[in-house]
Amino acid sequence: MAERRVPGKGAASAKPRASQADGKARKTKASDGQAGRAAAGARTGPRAGPPAVLAAAAGPVRTGAVKDGHGTRSRLDVRKTYKLFIGGAFPRSESGRSYPVAGPDGTLLAHAARASRKDARDAVVAARKAGPGWAGATAYNRGQVLYRVAELLQGRAAQFADEIVKNEGLSQREAARTVAEAIDRWVWYAGWPDKVAQVAGAANPVAGPYFNFSVPEPTGVVAVLAPGAPGLLGLASVLAPVIATGNTAVVVASEPAPLPAVTLAEVLATSDVPGGVVNILTGRQAELAPVLAAHMDVNAIDLTGVPAAGRAELERLAAGNVKRVFAAEEDWAAPPAPARMLAFLEIKTVWHPVGV
Repeated sequence: MAERRVPGKGAASAKPRASQADGKARKTKASDGQAGRAAAGARTGPRAGPPAVLAAAAGPVRTGAVKDGHGTRSRLDVRKTYKLFIGGAFPRSESGRSYPVAGPDGTLLAHAARASRKDARDAVVAARKAGPGWAGATAYNRGQVLYRVAELLQGRAAQFADEIVKNEGLSQREAARTVAEAIDRWVWYAGWPDKVAQVAGAANPVAGPYFNFSVPEPTGVVAVLAPGAPGLLGLASVLAPVIATGNTAVVVASEPAPLPAVTLAEVLATSDVPGGVVNILTGRQAELAPVLAAHMDVNAIDLTGVPAAGRAELERLAAGNVKRVFAAEEDWAAPPAPARMLAFLEIKTVWHPVGV
């Protein structure tokens, strides 16, 4: 049987093969053109080349930038809105308010909660609730707890120094020195709880068949108006002696520089300090200080962080329930002394018959 030939079939089947070959040639030329343009971009500048050439020409990745397969793209830092520290938890302000925290050059660093009068009252309630357990702990145990705080401060030394540089405008070297001094200050007070009774107490000689002892006891709830710069060192110097002797504290952080205080709150939350022993409020000192000074369940107040001109009115409010009032102008770089611990102690005198 003779083979039948279909006219044009061979030509039609050959045509696609020729088109494929032409396509490969065109692709090869296009690749050569891209390579040439890439080489030209590497010679003339970053705008002429593809993303890989752009990334290579741009140099190292900038701070706040991310390098991926598509080149370099910038990103925004995650801004923190710090909360209050009350009763071992981090609630938002009851009022829902916050205020911006800026560095000396006006750069926005974060937002801090702006505590209200209700927040201050809640902090006092938490401090009063934690008081019996903290005062009833052994002096040796309180010393251990304070030393644990110093250990955690040491672990976050770099973070504290960075925040002090941004918030207070100190140099990196000055900030590192301030943090080291604050940690040392905390360790110094951690050694006092089991020794303060020997310093402040006494066995008194009396005329009669009695033992007579003077025994120091914690005052109770102490409101602390923290000083400004140096923030962490000043805060450690006013807070540690209050809790070392068995008191509980409600702290109003420095208004313009609250970052060391709120970061300290994060340290306290992960330490062995029971919830409510330290409560930290951020916000307007002029709004919170009168509330704490007049509060009938606050036993003492430290006015160190208040300017001298503003203390008279707070002292008048504190007289309502005969609060202990303490204020001192201090050189924070000077060696510490027991005066701050003794200021928030009460002396109980015990009489006991001899031989009974």
